[in-house]
Amino acid sequence: MTIKLNLINQNNVLRVIIGGTQLANGLVFIAMRKTIYLFIGLAFFTSCSAHRITVSNRAAKQNNRHIRQQNDGADYTPLTSLQYIDRYKAIAIQEMNSYGIPASITLAQGLFESGSGNGELARVANNHFGIKSTPSWTGNVYYKDDDSKNDAFRVYNSPEESFRDHSLFLKRKNYTPLFDLDITDYKGWCRGLKKAGYATNPNYPSILIGIIEKYNLQQYDNPGYKQVEIKTQDPAPLTQRPDSIYAIKDSAVQANPRNKTYTVKQGDTLYNISKRFGLSVDDLKALNNLDGAAIKIGQVLVVVK
Repeated sequence: MTIKLNLINQNNVLRVIIGGTQLANGLVFIAMRKTIYLFIGLAFFTSCSAHRITVSNRAAKQNNRHIRQQNDGADYTPLTSLQYIDRYKAIAIQEMNSYGIPASITLAQGLFESGSGNGELARVANNHFGIKSTPSWTGNVYYKDDDSKNDAFRVYNSPEESFRDHSLFLKRKNYTPLFDLDITDYKGWCRGLKKAGYATNPNYPSILIGIIEKYNLQQYDNPGYKQVEIKTQDPAPLTQRPDSIYAIKDSAVQANPRNKTYTVKQGDTLYNISKRFGLSVDDLKALNNLDGAAIKIGQVLVVVK
């Protein structure tokens, strides 16, 4: 940003003009020189700090087009809320065991923020929790109107990365009081998330509590849980599915033991791939020399021992 300073002496009065706008009037010209310099410095600092860096619509569209191209050819199959829970509950439990965040909270936030995995951010950016970019974020971003025009959201290589970043996000200082709560106190966690500033919606706690109780997600907060049947009829996703940027294909992969390889598609995780082919996650990692859980769309995995 370029700032032009104009100092005009009229009748022994100094006028300070920045960018054509007069910011001060009445500063006596005979004042001490260092005082004048201090005033100019303060005016400059105020103007700079008020400047908000924004991205143009054109730049945002070009960036988003590039992010979409990374997912070209990825099959997209809409998920119901029950399918979303079944697909990601193991990851939520794993994050709970690693970071102390109730699995019910992770699943409820994922269901709500991503629209059962059918929302634009989840489909295009693997962002299941609506986490925005920060100055420390070094990855790709996806622009979308939210609190402001063209807000920048984080882009992940896989859903697992999104779930892990969600856990790390909640380990920040302002969420520390949450970890004083019992891990089974999902209502306290829901209220605490709102209080800590995770969401601006005043109904956020009641929304999450409603989701948890509707789908009995609190059962997953007990490390030794026994799966309880969810009786809720759920023929459609939690929220209406937005128009997909992809042509929706009815191409759910059927497990076939004769298939020696499998190509990773949108929404896949090591867990659901391993179950599909009768393997453990560790077996799948060993077959493909994987150190972590991150996989990418289009990656070819060996699925037969």
